[in-house]
Amino acid sequence: MISDIRKAYNDSFSTARYEAFLNDISTRYDHKPPFRIAETPVFIGSDMRDKIIKACDEICDVLCRDDFKARSADALRPEYTVPNEPDHNVFLQLDFGLCADHEGNLQPKLIELQGFPTLYYYQDLVANLYRKHFEIPDHVSHLFNNYSGADYRALLRRVILGSSAPENCILLEVEPHKQPTQIDFWATREILGLKVLCISDLKKSGRDLYYEDEKGKKIGVDRIYNRVIFDELVGRKDLHREYSFTDEINAHWVGHPNWFFRISKNTLELLDESPYVPRTVRLSQLDRVPDDLENYVLKPLYSFSGSGVIFHVTQKHLEAINNPDNFILQEKVTYSPVIKSPDGDVKCEVRMLMIWEPDQERPHLVNNLARLSRGEMIGVKYNRDMTWVGGSVGFFE
Repeated sequence: MISDIRKAYNDSFSTARYEAFLNDISTRYDHKPPFRIAETPVFIGSDMRDKIIKACDEICDVLCRDDFKARSADALRPEYTVPNEPDHNVFLQLDFGLCADHEGNLQPKLIELQGFPTLYYYQDLVANLYRKHFEIPDHVSHLFNNYSGADYRALLRRVILGSSAPENCILLEVEPHKQPTQIDFWATREILGLKVLCISDLKKSGRDLYYEDEKGKKIGVDRIYNRVIFDELVGRKDLHREYSFTDEINAHWVGHPNWFFRISKNTLELLDESPYVPRTVRLSQLDRVPDDLENYVLKPLYSFSGSGVIFHVTQKHLEAINNPDNFILQEKVTYSPVIKSPDGDVKCEVRMLMIWEPDQERPHLVNNLARLSRGEMIGVKYNRDMTWVGGSVGFFE
């Protein structure tokens, strides 16, 4: 971590500046995010930066293998498999905890990975607002690969809209106005001009999809920027819809739903050769229960925001699992309290945001997201009654 920037930031911090920063976020789209936004960004020096980038490269080596689709085939659920899957995904997120090794050296450790879009526009917004309200040196950046802000937004426009008119491209969600991360939808809509739709608003005629605008005019859908999480969709039996994800359609997926399953916790057991990945084993493939079971975490394969995670695993927990193929045991890592705050040190997890363009051989880093916590669980819905925790962004040297 960059100690001199941290000290200068903490010395100049004030509650008034922080409140002005939060107000700027809330008034931007007339929406106050329900998740806690941290008082500080994270300042990451070149040594940790290089380790994280190396970890990303090693993981991408596996994802880019010719046999990856074959090796990840069992991740797909037949009842949810969507037609017209591309050769690779568009969006990739890698979550790293900042942890101390046995010698006390700070190392990134992969916690989860996700082949599904995250807050690509909001993270750019919040980074720029940290710069607006606090002193952030010019030699650190939230973007990678020498992207300027204009470069980054042009990339997302190219990837999401392609050659389609904005009105023919939709951001698809389940009741977007009720989602905790909806501020990202409104930022995306403002910049791209696309339509934000609930899946219940999507209509179908043959293989064509359309929606009706405010005047009742039918607008054809060429591209779907998918933000629907299958777990939520499956649970919404009350949600009327004319269209099912498993239907054959003429529209193009920007972020094909099958990659939600292919690149997920399901992938962790394929990455065991990297020193940046904790030992992970599918519960159904477990030959014997580890003697040090207390050093493992039990996780469901398909859950978000820490739902269903058991930190203090016992033999009884394992025996109670009826579907062991849908759970993993992952070696527990210890987050280091690396962020110095006025009222104690704070743990940190960094999510690296990547884009894999259709004509490129590999994904590349573009942006990042950080989450600060004082407890066992890392996520913006935890530690809400504490300070200097919550959602943030990393500024890398």
